[in-house]
Parts: sequence; structure tokens; C-alpha cells
Amino acid sequence: RATARFPSEVRCGLQAQSRGAAVSVPTNIVEGSARSSTRDYGHFLTVALGSASEARHLIGLAHRLGMMHAEQHDLLAARYGDLLRAMETPIAALDQRTWSLAPGA
Repeated sequence: RATARFPSEVRCGLQAQSRGAAVSVPTNIVEGSARSSTRDYGHFLTVALGSASEARHLIGLAHRLGMMHAEQHDLLAARYGDLLRAMETPIAALDQRTWSLAPGA
């Protein structure tokens, strides 16, 4: 919804990229949770982390370009910041678990 008022000339670019990144985060978390291996789950969480970082960057870019009000930017940037911090712990735990389960470890 935050991208709905973007100018028409950026709808196929910045708007589509922002929406794609935002949708990619939960999609990759769900897909990873359906995987049978810890390594696969960690991979999909890492992809989701990258998408969340991308979405936060694009929100900042939209704000700097004057396409998003400061209040909306601040709210979304804070939410993505919280999400990124929250995802670091399970990713790190899965990384340690994956390495401890690796053959010869």
C-alpha cells in the first residue's frame, strides 16, 4: 500500500521492485520452513533476510526521491529494522547447528 501513490513512471521499476522484495520475505520464510533439512531452511531464511534488506533500502530510496512521506518511511524502516534484527538470531543458530551436524565437524 505504501507504494500505491508512486508516480506512474516508476510503477514498473521502483514500485514493482519494492513490492517484490516485500512479498519475497514471508514467501521465503514459509518455503524454508517446509524444507526437510536445516541447511535448506537456513538458506531460505538468508534469502528472506536479503529481501528484507532490499525492501528497507528501497523504502529509503523512495523517501529520498520524495515519493514517500517521512512518517510512512520512518514507520516502515523501523519495522524492517526490527524484522532484520529478529531474523539474525535464528539464522545464526541454524548456521551453528548446520556446521555442528556437518560430517567431520
